[in-house]
Amino acid sequence: MANENKPNPNKFKIPSWAIYVVILLIFLSISIFSGGSSFQEAAKTTSSKFNTFLEKGEVQKVIVYNKQEAEVYLTPEALKQSYHKAVAKDLLNRPNIKGPHYIFDIGNDEIFQKKLETAVEQGKLKDFNFLPKNNWSDIIISLLPILIIVGIWLFIMRRMSGGAGPGGGQIFNIGKSKAKLFDEKTDIKTTFKDVAGLEGAKEEIQEIVEFLKNPEKYTNLGGKIPKGALLVGPPGTGKTLLAKAVAGEAQVPFFSLSGSDFVEMFVGVGASRVRDLFKQAKEKSPAIIFIDEIDAVGRARGKSNMSGGNDERENTLNQLLTEMDGFGTNSNVIVLAATNRADVLDKALMRAGRFDRQIFVDLPDIRERKEIFEVHLAPLKKVEGLDTDFLAKQTPGFSGADIANVCNEAALIAARNNKTAVDKQDFLDAVDRIVGGLEKKNKIVTPDEKKAIATHEAGHATVSWMLEHAAPLIKVTIVPRGQSLGAAWYLPEERLIVRPDQMLDEMCATMGGRAAEKVIFNRISTGALSDLEKVTKQARAMVTIYGLNDKIGNVTYYDSSGQGEYSFSKPYSEDTAMVIDKEISNLIESQYQRAIQILEKNKDKLNQLAEILIEKEVIFKDDLEAIFGKRNFDNNLQAETSL
Repeated sequence: MANENKPNPNKFKIPSWAIYVVILLIFLSISIFSGGSSFQEAAKTTSSKFNTFLEKGEVQKVIVYNKQEAEVYLTPEALKQSYHKAVAKDLLNRPNIKGPHYIFDIGNDEIFQKKLETAVEQGKLKDFNFLPKNNWSDIIISLLPILIIVGIWLFIMRRMSGGAGPGGGQIFNIGKSKAKLFDEKTDIKTTFKDVAGLEGAKEEIQEIVEFLKNPEKYTNLGGKIPKGALLVGPPGTGKTLLAKAVAGEAQVPFFSLSGSDFVEMFVGVGASRVRDLFKQAKEKSPAIIFIDEIDAVGRARGKSNMSGGNDERENTLNQLLTEMDGFGTNSNVIVLAATNRADVLDKALMRAGRFDRQIFVDLPDIRERKEIFEVHLAPLKKVEGLDTDFLAKQTPGFSGADIANVCNEAALIAARNNKTAVDKQDFLDAVDRIVGGLEKKNKIVTPDEKKAIATHEAGHATVSWMLEHAAPLIKVTIVPRGQSLGAAWYLPEERLIVRPDQMLDEMCATMGGRAAEKVIFNRISTGALSDLEKVTKQARAMVTIYGLNDKIGNVTYYDSSGQGEYSFSKPYSEDTAMVIDKEISNLIESQYQRAIQILEKNKDKLNQLAEILIEKEVIFKDDLEAIFGKRNFDNNLQAETSL
């Protein structure tokens, strides 16, 4: 019974273009085969021959159509004559056809009519008639070009309007909403049980479900149901999934569309679609409207100098603002929206009465990652006793979508290796594949370059091993991956706050690669590009964002509203800019020199580690413990730096 309402994928569907072809063929058939009720083509004759037939009394009847063409019906006796042999032979083949036998153009209709009247008086003709004739084939042929042009125009406009949404995308429905409606009885199957992690967001959004399930509980006390809730968070954290789970829990119709679905090439279409969307939602209330990537139409107005006097996006936003503030408080329609760019949204959209609540959907922590892994591991054929705690520790900073990708990639790797079940190593290889890229073992690397790469990666490993707040090493490889010639994986601690000494240790470990090149070869290379980019961002953040620099002091130039990106001027003077640049350079250089000092003290061990790396191409934590001894610092989770 559950499958009765599901569409049949094998059901034959007639394409829209076939309808136009069939209509065209019908018109052509009518124009070709129409032309007489009996489908007989009479023999052509001339006016002089007709006069001869008439004088001999061989004509039984004459019918004149439209005062132009005469149809001649001969008497049975006349058909026996030899000069009517062709007509008589044709009649023998088609005995049911009684004529006409000849046709010709009459010329002047008044003269011809008098001639027929005289023949009737003389007894040479029994009857004649002047009749109007509707030549449907001529009419259809004359109208056929117009019909073809109209058909082509409708076909093109149907395609231009997207072919989606109510009305099948017809041109007359272009202003209709393109939202996809998920029916609460058949379509919506997702509930909060299907959403792993996100406990804080689920707890906050649970109230919206209660509003929709039992609105009288709140309105009876004089309260007003919230108009909307905005889901904010990084990509892949489950904002869309959470909104769909709300609809599944509340058991109400769910209108889903993207912010870009409002915008069309025609002026005024976006505003019309907004009106139609809210009209449909009110008719099916209680209901949920979900607008994904709302920043496509919700950006702050008036910030772009390129927009003209009639900005379609701004018109759409204005209509959205009006609708959200316009429908009644008891209409039971709640608007959910998702974005990862809340800083660029218009302030009028964020005010109370429109999006009353902002729900932050953050990246999952280690406990939530374990729950997400358990959800995505369920359909996989995996080995017994797979440690999900270990997998959660190996994926810090991964979103729910990233974890789903890891599970899928692990299954593909296991299948590629002809395994019957997915094991722990497949997941580790999947993480390496996603974070570092695909291994390129066929890449040509000269012995000198290989030694430089090994020294660089050994420098990262050595410095991080010697620093308290640097992340402990998991693995180092000199096998090229993606755009990197080598890579080192670490397990950093997941911190809610970061102190200056922790940031400085991370910067020092990042500069360990270039410092090792300086210590061993007394020259540096371009291989430290990604390292320099990383430490420059960290140093700039310390100076300009977090206020961790003594010279600049407790000042931040960070603009959380995002409006600074539209400004052409910096929030500080030129003198301050020079101080900032100098302090950033000093921070980086001091950690670079610190890394050189650490490596100078451990130069022999650095060379030993580099030699092992050249030989094995991949080394692990055990190899470092064999050279440097046990590490005395206690750290937990994972990050990655690459050459």
